[in-house]
Amino acid sequence: MFKNLREDINSVFERDPAARNVMEIIFCYPGLHALWFYRIAHWFWIHEFFFFGRFTSHIGRFLTGVEIHPGAKIGRKFFIDHGMGVVIGETAEIGDNVTLYHGVTLGGVTWDKVKRHPTLEDNVVIGSGAKVLGPFTVGKGAKIGSNSVVVKAVPENATVVGIPGRMVMEEKHKEARPDLQHGQLPDPEAKAIACLFDQIRELERKYDALAAEHADLKSRVDGK
Repeated sequence: MFKNLREDINSVFERDPAARNVMEIIFCYPGLHALWFYRIAHWFWIHEFFFFGRFTSHIGRFLTGVEIHPGAKIGRKFFIDHGMGVVIGETAEIGDNVTLYHGVTLGGVTWDKVKRHPTLEDNVVIGSGAKVLGPFTVGKGAKIGSNSVVVKAVPENATVVGIPGRMVMEEKHKEARPDLQHGQLPDPEAKAIACLFDQIRELERKYDALAAEHADLKSRVDGK
């Protein structure tokens, strides 16, 4: 248990440059408190003390502003930055080294008692206010921009932004980085603009080629 506590605290140090010391992290990080409440609630849940699991989760929600269903499955080194407004549904599954910012929802789109919440693989980063809705998988190392609404699967190492979420960058062969910090997060808008400029340059090249071909044909016709 103490090993897990140390690991949780070290995760905050790794991913939040504002963290100064252990005492500050233990007493002033609601995302960390929410994770510890979840661990207790999850223990009750898997041992079929369902009421105590939900009640513990409810207390954690009241004190931290973060709602994590005790039935969710969460891996190691999970970090909720700033906390407040995060909602994680019952059938959500979260891998290792995952980072969520405030206002993130891992929700469902059906009332049926089936797998209805997303699965986040290792090293996923989800920006503030994003909604990930449905029983699909967000691949390893993927990043979802702030306030995006994602309703379909995301490939590994892809960057998704917008409503509905659209992929603006995919790096299939890039190695996942578990130690991403604030300053290392990508700029999805800049990437999208760069892609647009690339497309414009390609269209200009094709236009110039067609114009040259048209001029050549016209000269041949006029020569006859």
